[in-house]
Amino acid sequence: MYKLKTHIIADAWIMFKRSLLISLRNPEALLVATIVPFLVMFLFGTVFGSIANVGELNYIDFIVPGIILQSIGQSSQYSAMNVAADMTKGVIDRFRTMSISKTAVIIGHAGAGVVRNTISTITIISTAFVLGFRPHGGFMNWLVIIGLLALVSIAISLLAVMCGLLSKTVEGSSGLMLPLFILPFISSGFVPVDSMAGGIKWFAEIQPMTPIIDSFRALTLDLPLGDNLWMALAWSVGIAVAAFSFSIQIYKRRIS
Repeated sequence: MYKLKTHIIADAWIMFKRSLLISLRNPEALLVATIVPFLVMFLFGTVFGSIANVGELNYIDFIVPGIILQSIGQSSQYSAMNVAADMTKGVIDRFRTMSISKTAVIIGHAGAGVVRNTISTITIISTAFVLGFRPHGGFMNWLVIIGLLALVSIAISLLAVMCGLLSKTVEGSSGLMLPLFILPFISSGFVPVDSMAGGIKWFAEIQPMTPIIDSFRALTLDLPLGDNLWMALAWSVGIAVAAFSFSIQIYKRRIS
């Protein structure tokens, strides 16, 4: 059992380094992880800040969590595309001839996705500080924020891997990730949910992005959390477990 676990960890580390190297050699992926989050943060912080009504809050403080989630969803499309490329270009067929754990391939791609997401998040927060972002959360709040960000990033990266495995083409995998880019806009990310109307408000209240964004906002601004953190944790863990389990099953079926 110990040798098996060591074998999986070693394989996962190799697959992680391979996936990360692919990302570093892809200028477009690096652009999406750095320049695009900067431009989105700058655009919303300077243009829309003058027309949005978020009460007494500074609009920069209000939108940082939503832009982080939106950028993670956008950055994660490259995890889906890289997995789809491996599946369609014969790379996985080569892995089948080697003694490589099936789990390691999935973990490697997801791990590289987490690194890209972390770069995007750091870029957004740095840009937000320049534009006037002033968090009020204490040290413990930031520890919780880092942990929640890591969990959300893992969940979305695993979801991206699953989309890559489901897709028959590289282009199709990117399309499957489109909802993750759109969902933060139909949540509490950019305007208060109470300001929405009808079915849009109902959808924003029940979808997973809203409690995750509300948790980040409450922790950074030292606002009441309510049940948002527990809901955010439940959604993140549930998505991660489901995406990982489905990914393993899809991977086994496609290489059999």
